[in-house]
Amino acid sequence: MSELDHRRLGVDLYNATWELLEQTERSPEDDDEMLARAHASMYHWGRFEGVQPENMGRGHWLVSRVHAVLGQPDAAAYHARRYVTIARAGAGEGWDLAAALEASARAAAVGGDFDAAERFEAEAREVLATMDDPEDRAVVEKDLASLPRRV
Repeated sequence: MSELDHRRLGVDLYNATWELLEQTERSPEDDDEMLARAHASMYHWGRFEGVQPENMGRGHWLVSRVHAVLGQPDAAAYHARRYVTIARAGAGEGWDLAAALEASARAAAVGGDFDAAERFEAEAREVLATMDDPEDRAVVEKDLASLPRRV
């Protein structure tokens, strides 16, 4: 398989994962498919020679989101931590670190650790406050607004 094929599959599977994430009702088979798509997307991105660390980080973000949606906080936290590590190493844009922290907050909240979720959210908001691009900020702010909250 060529590198361009891997890249194309990575992008297509990323988008296909979002199709399932956005469905309001999914069967257990849909959930399995969604998780497989997310992991496959990250795999194929990793096989593209031109891949940058931030692309892998964003792959971890997607996998973390899927695990969070499926109520699997440990797996969600693992992938969120990987993205935080990649972003803190200087890969990507400013919003990469904010998005990684949002994923960490989501994973913590799904696991019931709302104190940790609030700390991650606060750190993400600190990062967002340093960003100039309102469109980049808006994307992460929307995700932060959808975090599970303490009841």
